[in-house]
Amino acid sequence: MPFSLLVLAGLGESARAPEWVGHLTTALAFLLVGAGMHTTQTVGLALATDLSPPHKQANVVGFMFVMMLVGMIGSALLFGDLLTQFSPGRLVQVVQAAAIITLVLNVIAVWKQEGRSRQRRPGMGQDPSFSEAWQMFIRGDHAWRRLMVVGFGTMGFSMEDVLLEPYGGEILKLSVSQTTYLTATLATGSLLGFAWASRVLSRGGDPYRMAAWGAAWGLPAFVLVIAAAVIQMPAMFSLGTFLIGLGAGLFAHGTLTATMNLAPKEQAGLAMGAWGAVQATAAGGSMALGGVLRDAVAHGFDSWTGYCVVYGLELALLGLTLWLMWPLTRVRSTRLHS
Repeated sequence: MPFSLLVLAGLGESARAPEWVGHLTTALAFLLVGAGMHTTQTVGLALATDLSPPHKQANVVGFMFVMMLVGMIGSALLFGDLLTQFSPGRLVQVVQAAAIITLVLNVIAVWKQEGRSRQRRPGMGQDPSFSEAWQMFIRGDHAWRRLMVVGFGTMGFSMEDVLLEPYGGEILKLSVSQTTYLTATLATGSLLGFAWASRVLSRGGDPYRMAAWGAAWGLPAFVLVIAAAVIQMPAMFSLGTFLIGLGAGLFAHGTLTATMNLAPKEQAGLAMGAWGAVQATAAGGSMALGGVLRDAVAHGFDSWTGYCVVYGLELALLGLTLWLMWPLTRVRSTRLHS
């Protein structure tokens, strides 16, 4: 990864390499990181479902997401400090050190975490194939609807991910330091959302109602973001960014807790994998779509219109998510596996 990035940037001796090499190897590096991250996340969530009692699962989900955000914020600050005196060699050292630390921490995390024997005993039946397990899964109550809720809701909260900071700088004329605080504002909203959801759901709240509250908070959030540019009020933009984080936190916690609660014991991994696959695909695809759509509209009109089209589409996606979620909130989610 660091060498590929240096080729793209044309720094040092890497500038001699063809540009297409940088694009190809960077794409491969990030593909491997994404595959490893989501494989670990899926298995980790399935293991958490197996090991945590039903009444603790909401707290487990909240704690896992909070620690993920704390780790992201802490590592971002650490990387920023380490790369203050930037050089190509320094970048290579930091990325390689991060890779080694990641390997060590993962080994520590999984060591003796699952002590049960996986050896098949005589007389035990064969596990169903993936296609058979998938057919059983989608025949579950509202299975397709639940996956569509995760997909459309994630798109509604992710399409602006790479656009908030340039929107603040270009449209609201914020300084670089001011736009940097947007990441912290968004993360703070998400942390509060996870904490709130954990508190409510641990007391028996309905996870889909919590997810619906998250999607609902997203509606005024994007209205504030759009309106902030009209009246040139940065404080309104910051509030909208905070509410986006809050809504996203509530929505993610609610849908994941519902997936854990509804997953049959023998299909916990498949259920977590389905949630993770839909969530990751929707997030990645919507970020790319948001950037392309903004540029395309801005080319024909202006930058503000490009941003507003993306934010307006997110409003529509969150409205669609609430409509899809309505049947799920009418009946309280219950745990199906014994």
